[in-house]
Amino acid sequence: MPPQRFREQFRQIQRSMPGVPLAMGPDDAGEFLYEKGVVLAREGEEAQVVEDTVRGHFRTLAAGAPDRVRRLGPAGNRSGVVRIQVSDPGEGDAGGDPAVAGALRALAAVEGRAGRRMITRNHVVHIAVNACPGDEPVPVARDARPNPAVAETDGEPGEDAARVLVVDTGLMHDYRSYPPLARTHGDAQVAECDDDGILQQYCGHGTFIAGLVAAVAPHTDITVSGALNDAGAVLEHEFGEKLFDAVEAGGWPDVLSVSAGTSNGRTDGLLGVDAFMRELRERRTLLVACAGNNGSATPFWPAAYADLPGYEDAVLSVGALRADGESGACFSNHGGWVKAYAPGERLTSALTGFETPVPYVYQHSTYDACRYGFDYACTCHHPRHMGMLSEDGASAKPDQVMFEGLAQWSGTSFATPVAAGMVVSHMAACGERDPRAARRRLLEAVDEFVDVRGAHKPALLPPTWRPVRVPAPTARP
Repeated sequence: MPPQRFREQFRQIQRSMPGVPLAMGPDDAGEFLYEKGVVLAREGEEAQVVEDTVRGHFRTLAAGAPDRVRRLGPAGNRSGVVRIQVSDPGEGDAGGDPAVAGALRALAAVEGRAGRRMITRNHVVHIAVNACPGDEPVPVARDARPNPAVAETDGEPGEDAARVLVVDTGLMHDYRSYPPLARTHGDAQVAECDDDGILQQYCGHGTFIAGLVAAVAPHTDITVSGALNDAGAVLEHEFGEKLFDAVEAGGWPDVLSVSAGTSNGRTDGLLGVDAFMRELRERRTLLVACAGNNGSATPFWPAAYADLPGYEDAVLSVGALRADGESGACFSNHGGWVKAYAPGERLTSALTGFETPVPYVYQHSTYDACRYGFDYACTCHHPRHMGMLSEDGASAKPDQVMFEGLAQWSGTSFATPVAAGMVVSHMAACGERDPRAARRRLLEAVDEFVDVRGAHKPALLPPTWRPVRVPAPTARP
């Protein structure tokens, strides 16, 4: 992602996490965000090794302040990691963190001898990890239909209906006024609107996703966890704990849908979710996770676990197809670790319920072309006014729009529940009780494929999904 675009996203996420100093990494390269002045280590003996090694490194090389290296908070949570402060988080700006970088270097030799990672940054996991204006929902006409449309099914749902758990923002207060969500329950969205009655950013994200699952697989029991209610952002050390909380509240589901994640510049996963992923591997639950919206081949976690030994059947990583289904959407991450693609551009689902229209404010954006160089009218500039984050110095008056139920939205966030719905729909159609077997057989039976940046990949296309014509780009003034 271009550094300027990432800095805009940084400011957005920083506003959603007040009191948590953040930095861009690695070294201001704009690949991910993380907590300043803090590293993570496995609790117990490894955490002590990390503390002692970093303290000694700072003392020997005068690379930091040894007396500031200390454990933060008690150990013992199920994520299996502890936070270790290595510097004053209030020092310096957001352009990287030399103390954290020094701490990581200090452990390099120890990790090499141990043959495993022992220290990591505390990354920000988020539902919208880029600065693409398409991250914001678009109002649709009152007579618009959902896309994918709600599938027709025979008979009534049985007691053995598949269970899907969506970990996201919570449900809008009036979501049940949207009939397809009649079998959905879960956490309520916190603080839907601000003091002026304007819908908060990313409110409705979880409701939109639940609506997509319900459209593709109507006889599914859907539970929405509001674990990401804080504007869709959570620190890595908390993410693993929140995943445990979500699955244990109602028992491990058939399918766990997660439309959030982060890159970390590595190929061996996230330390903060390692304990959860090892537990997942021993269960029958299938994790369906978004590939991320950075237009990059860099592994994005937890989706990229699909490429790690032992997780091949436990994780399905999903990228987004272009609106016409012809190839991958320009923003979608890609690479061998992305195992399938599903519609994810300009989908239509329920943003709120239908009881009360809700206003939403867009800040004008100066984006007028796809930042990845694609020559079709992608979500980067369609419609052109989109984007909560304006360029520095922009003075255009914000637009206020009204949502009256349905909206159109783009991102791998939304390709993920489409794929999750197709897995459970396949389970229902074939009488399959094992979601991992259903994943395997669904991919084996796919007869649609797309070429995504030179790779031939399965396309998961729901029967009720309607391709949307991709217009040619308009001439720039």
